Amino acid sequence: MKTMTCRQLAGACDQEFRAETFEEIAKMSERHATELSKKGDEAHSAKMEEMSKLMRKPGAFEKWYEEMRRAFDDLPED
Repeated sequence: MKTMTCRQLAGACDQEFRAETFEEIAKMSERHATELSKKGDEAHSAKMEEMSKLMRKPGAFEKWYEEMRRAFDDLPED
């Protein structure tokens, strides 16, 4: 089990997510940001817009994703 925060995942807050795999943490982070954005949280909405722009650049999202996966892999177990 490893822990990453919303902010470590390019998010807007220090909410912690714990999971066995990076894929699980990425999904938790996405649900978290989407939920808060729908509730009108401007900081999370802005970060989601930044991610949306990143996803439109060829190869940029894939690069970010791999960097985050490596960061997750490098974390110590909880």
